[in-house]
Amino acid sequence: MRFDFVGRSRLWFALSAGVILVGLLALLLQGLNLGIDFQGGTLLQLRFDKAITIDAIRDVLAIHNLEKSYIQESDEGTFIIRTRDLSDETRRDVLAALEDEIGSYQILRTERVGGVISAELRNNAYIALTISALLMLVYIALRFEFKFAVVGILALIHDVLVTVGLFALFRVEIDSTFVAAILTIVGYSINATIVIFDRIRENLKQSRKESLADLVNRSISETLTRSINTSATTLFAVVALLLFGGETTKVFALALLIGLISGTYSSIFLASPLWYLWRTK
Repeated sequence: MRFDFVGRSRLWFALSAGVILVGLLALLLQGLNLGIDFQGGTLLQLRFDKAITIDAIRDVLAIHNLEKSYIQESDEGTFIIRTRDLSDETRRDVLAALEDEIGSYQILRTERVGGVISAELRNNAYIALTISALLMLVYIALRFEFKFAVVGILALIHDVLVTVGLFALFRVEIDSTFVAAILTIVGYSINATIVIFDRIRENLKQSRKESLADLVNRSISETLTRSINTSATTLFAVVALLLFGGETTKVFALALLIGLISGTYSSIFLASPLWYLWRTK
């Protein structure tokens, strides 16, 4: 017996509404936990006298709860460390610990900096999301129909709200890679949704006796294996990145993990049932 995706649409809508509502409340009450990319911090540029690794520096910084700092090797033996705002005393302690644990170095630069990308990145992200949504809307409307396009965009908004809301709820610190993850989620989610829409369109051309609800259920079922397999293989890579990718990629991987799960869910359980309800009104 084929699963009734359309008949249980109220359940899917209620689950999504509940998750989004909790996330929005967390966003309103406590906001996002912005990292140093958005809030600014302390920048150190050091040249060590011997060859060392980024991991060695990160291990020392972890002693002072600074393991999430951004560390970049700009030249051989020269490293740029960008971390949260440090008091003069804490900065001296960190520098002393680096010398004690790793070895001598030369201080090339030490300064406090403002948010390196905050306003500009936020505005550019809004612009990118808006433009991409509008282009997708036009493409899907021309390729399929306007109702498909609107429903597809609503599914994207759902995925973005779920991801942002969960980050706000659990106070996960976000950095510039979070924006990249959101844009990646948008592209992945709309692709999975279009696959199902394409099957619905094909079945509409071929079927004349089947009810629309049964046709939508059958279309989702026919693409279900592909949707799950595609998501599963992508999730394997994302989980590996989350577990073994290091501190600087964890935000990106975690956001992508949430977004992929949400995108798969919205493509299967939300987009097509929502289109069906709109089509039958």
